[in-house]
Amino acid sequence: MNRFDLVLPGLLGSAGSASGVHLACRSATLTSSAQRPRVMLLHGFPEAAFVWDEVMKLLAPDVAAVAPNLRGYAGSSAPIAVADYRAKWLVADVAAAIEVLGAPLDLLVAHDWGGALAWNLAAQRPDLLRRLLIINSPHPATFLRELRDNPQQQAASAYMNFLVRPDAERLLAENDYARLWPFFKTADGSAPWLTEAVRAQFRATWAGDGLRGPLNYYRASPLRPPVPGDAAVQSLVLADETVTVRVPTDVLWGLQDAALGPGLLDGLEHWVPDLRVQRLPDASHWVVHEQPATVVAAIRAALAS
Repeated sequence: MNRFDLVLPGLLGSAGSASGVHLACRSATLTSSAQRPRVMLLHGFPEAAFVWDEVMKLLAPDVAAVAPNLRGYAGSSAPIAVADYRAKWLVADVAAAIEVLGAPLDLLVAHDWGGALAWNLAAQRPDLLRRLLIINSPHPATFLRELRDNPQQQAASAYMNFLVRPDAERLLAENDYARLWPFFKTADGSAPWLTEAVRAQFRATWAGDGLRGPLNYYRASPLRPPVPGDAAVQSLVLADETVTVRVPTDVLWGLQDAALGPGLLDGLEHWVPDLRVQRLPDASHWVVHEQPATVVAAIRAALAS
């Protein structure tokens, strides 16, 4: 797997922060071609770009795919201030990355937190991509609704209120990340893809101060279950015009996701009128690891549309 740094121009931080951001990227090839469709893949928490390696290998050589480590993740710019992880700046990173690589992308593929950025990017800058593929990442409008009104989703997302604690980095790192490994387990306690080699890649991603940036995504966002003293989600309003996605969109959703319930798909077509949803009964939140061939097939189908 080839690795390179993508340097993004412009001021991409909160007031008073340094200008310029770089993202550490992975690709199955260093060359691009106008004849090959161009795909960008965005990872989520608590992962990194390496999770797309198998997908990119299966797509090569006929698809030019690149996977960046998002802001705050290993090897990429990791500002200290929580304010530098607000959606405004994270989305700007992805937009700038696409422009540097050459817009528009043929397809943006995104999972988990990467999906949160992709939903917003597609709504705000539809000129940057021809099609969107979301994997187990809720649209902001349905997520807001479910966090506000659905006790089951509130309970499933309760871990988010742990992740915003000021001591979360220390607690998660204790005893060889004992609190993090269960994130990857399915309801029956299994995760056969989580081999020792894969664990080593995660440890390298989380080592040192590697958890601070990823946790700042949660700290900077108001989208989390209400608790006494922190009920910002109850007063949050997302205007339809700011979150409506008119880019043709495919959604791949593992129905065994313990953190994100299928209710998040209900009514999605109101905000995503050009929508196709594929439900995977036997997959969890970690579809990319569990069923890489299914992900590749979905990417190829999206590119062929």
